Amino acid sequence: RCLIDKKLISLSINHDRYLCLNLSLIDFYPSTLIESIWLIPLGFVAGLLGSIIGLGGGIIIVPVLTFVGFSPTLAVSNSLFAVFSNSVASTAVYAKQKRIELSLGWKLGLIAVPGTVLGAFISSDLSPEIFKILFALVLLASASYIFLKRKIERKPLDTSRILLVFSAGASFFAGIISSLFGVGGGLIFVPLMVVALGISMKRAAPTSQFILMFASFSGLIVHSILGHPDYYQALLLSIGAFAGGILGARLSLEIKETKLKIIVIIVIVAAAIKLIIDSTGIF
Repeated sequence: RCLIDKKLISLSINHDRYLCLNLSLIDFYPSTLIESIWLIPLGFVAGLLGSIIGLGGGIIIVPVLTFVGFSPTLAVSNSLFAVFSNSVASTAVYAKQKRIELSLGWKLGLIAVPGTVLGAFISSDLSPEIFKILFALVLLASASYIFLKRKIERKPLDTSRILLVFSAGASFFAGIISSLFGVGGGLIFVPLMVVALGISMKRAAPTSQFILMFASFSGLIVHSILGHPDYYQALLLSIGAFAGGILGARLSLEIKETKLKIIVIIVIVAAAIKLIIDSTGIF
C-alpha cells in the first residue's frame, strides 16, 4: 500500500500482492490522468487561434480551466507552460518566414521579465472573485483589439527616445499581465508595435510571439518556484499548444480572418460575461 498526499492507494495483483507506485510527483487534482487527456485538444485549439491572432493561447485556456474548477493560480501557471510552448513553435515558423523584428523583440522581451516576476507574486494573493473580474476586463480588452485589428493604422517607423522609453514601460506592464493572468502580453505588444513604433501588422504579431518566449518562460519559472502548476496537466496543454502554434503560424498568411475573428470575439465576450456573473453572484 502507498500513502500519497494523505490518501491510501493500493493496487491488488493476483489477489494477494500489492504494488506500491511512487506517484508523488503527480497531482491528481482536479482530474485523473485519463480524464486530463482533453487538455491536449484544448491546448491545440488555443495555440492555433493564439498564433493566428497574435495574442497567445491563454485567452482560451484560462477561462476554460477556470470554468471547470481550476483555481486561478493553477489555471494561470498551467497556461503559461502552453503559452511558452506555443510561442516557441510559432517563433520557429515565423523566423523561417523572416517576419520577426529580432532586435526590438529581445529588448522588449527582457524588459518584460521583471514584470512577470511581479505578476506571479501578485497572483498568489489574488482572491478568485477579484481574479475573475479583472480577467473578464482583460478578455473584453482582447475582444476589442481583435475587432479593431484591421483598423489599427500603421505609422512611419519611429524609434525616438521618448517612444522607446514608453515602449519599455508598456513592456514591463505587459509582463505583469502575462504572469498574472497567464495570457501572454500580445494585447499590449501588438498595438504598441503597430501604432507607436510603426511596425506592420504582419511583423508585429510574429514579433509578439517571439517576445512571449521571454515573458512566459520567466513567468512559469517563478510560478513553479511558488508551487502553482500541475506539471502533468501543463505538459498536455503544451503538447497541444506546440502543434497548434506550428499550424497557426503556417496558416496565418493564407487564412481569411473575418469569420474566425467573429467566432473568437463571441467566445471571448461570452467567457467574460460568465466570469463576471460567477464573481458577482448576479444569478
